[in-house]
Amino acid sequence: MKKLKVLVVIPCYNEAENIERVIKDIQSHVDYDYVIVNDGSKDNTLEILNKNHFSYISLPVNYGLASSVQTGFKYAYQHDYDVVIQFDGDGQHQAKYLKELVCEIEKGNDIVIGSRFVHKKKNFSARMIGNRLLTFFIFLATGKHINDPTSGLRAYSKRVIPEFAMEMNYPPEPDSIVYLMKRKFLVKEVQVEMLDRVAGTSYLTSFKSFEYMLKMIISILIIQQFRRR
Repeated sequence: MKKLKVLVVIPCYNEAENIERVIKDIQSHVDYDYVIVNDGSKDNTLEILNKNHFSYISLPVNYGLASSVQTGFKYAYQHDYDVVIQFDGDGQHQAKYLKELVCEIEKGNDIVIGSRFVHKKKNFSARMIGNRLLTFFIFLATGKHINDPTSGLRAYSKRVIPEFAMEMNYPPEPDSIVYLMKRKFLVKEVQVEMLDRVAGTSYLTSFKSFEYMLKMIISILIIQQFRRR
């Protein structure tokens, strides 16, 4: 079997305290290519990227996660990669699972999600209640269970790369996964463990988390039902 050409895309905003550790973790586990997408960081992230000669693309302002990830997909599409892995720059994802994600792509899956809840139960925190709701509404829309729809650790096959690289309506969010599932793309989850953030601050406040969940539910139940390519 031909060895797949894999690119790890790392969206990064104000991760000066984490990004060196993230790249070291990736390089200690796999020999995959990577590209950091610096999304207009206001701290000294760019200085650290240059000092370490990391592979990166730097956006002039903070465009947000969707644009950062799409920039990485465009790079992958232009350089003919077979697999793209979305991997957070905050140190919560673990590179020891990357080969397993790629292995599931090799088996014919289109999207492989690194899931915290394939074999483990969700707790009843406010955030996990939102996660449970998304799982329920995804099942209503597709008839399929996605146990960890908000996980940002995902691998995408070559068949999916042009969709995210060239189309504007593909943010890396659960509603896009629903749309692709309805178009018969194959989605698989594998069990992973995620770490707590060591440094820096998450952009998701309680209000933003609630707002995000509400937008996703509306999109899954209504917008994706009428969406045409």
